[in-house]
This record gives sequence, C-alpha cells and structure tokens, in this order.
Amino acid sequence: MAVRHRVIKADPAVVWDVLADGHRYADWVVGTGVSRPKHGHWPRRDAAIEYEIRLGPFRLGNQTVVRHCREGTLLELEIMAGFLGTARFSIELREWGQHCLVIVDEHPLQGAGGALHNTGVEALIQMRHRSMLARLARCCEDGAGRREPSARQAPAEGTGHA
Repeated sequence: MAVRHRVIKADPAVVWDVLADGHRYADWVVGTGVSRPKHGHWPRRDAAIEYEIRLGPFRLGNQTVVRHCREGTLLELEIMAGFLGTARFSIELREWGQHCLVIVDEHPLQGAGGALHNTGVEALIQMRHRSMLARLARCCEDGAGRREPSARQAPAEGTGHA
C-alpha cells in the first residue's frame, strides 16, 4: 500500500477547492489529460470524471468515481483504468498549523494492477505520488487554488459542498 504525505503551505480550504474542482484533476494528477465531468456533481458520492492517459502514442480513456467524501477533509476515489484494473485512492487533509498536511493512500482493488502489484510497482507509485503532491502544492501555494474558470472552460459541476 503506497502512503505518502506532504505539508502544503496553504489553508486546507484552498487545497480542498482544488480537489473539489473536477476540471482541475489533470492539473495535479500525474499522467492525465484534460478532465471533465462524466456524471454527478464532483466531488459528491458516485460522481465521476473522465480523462485521458497518454502513454507515448497511445491514448487511454479512464474515469475516476467518488466513493466517499467528507467535505474539506477526505476524498476517496476509485480509479478505473481499463485493462489495468481499478485502484482505491484516498486523499486526507489535516490542518497543520497554518498549513495543510495532505496524506495520500493508494492500493489496487481489481485487475492486472492487483495481480502484478509488487515492491517494484510500489516504488513507482511512490515516485508518482511525490510528483503528484508537488503538482498539488504548486496549484495551491501559488495563489491558483481559487482559480476562476477561463472563457473556454465551463465551471465544474458541483462546488465540493455536498
């Protein structure tokens, strides 16, 4: 099970605003292309977003579904990665002084990802989490956490207020 944490120098509400915007998923999740709502109101339970994963010349359509949400503190997602299977991905936010401690926890649930899970895969997941948390920090610490939608970008479905 890959667990990693990082202190982000922003208020937890700013970090939550980024997580609660389904259009911003690709801003902080490593390897994803443009994300868009598929159904429901992100990040409410059972809401889903779809996005593209680029692997060299290949493009894979994936989706992520909200399985549990405690507004402002916890978002548990099921990542559905086609032939690779599914994974549980949990993001917990805790106040840490005037900052936010972010704890991520990921493990495979079904499919090839679970069958092939080993120490080497775990190391790759840890590297991906390190990069992902750095991207999330950049989204939150540089004042972009409360970014207004651009003219081309439709507002996210839902506000994160379940």
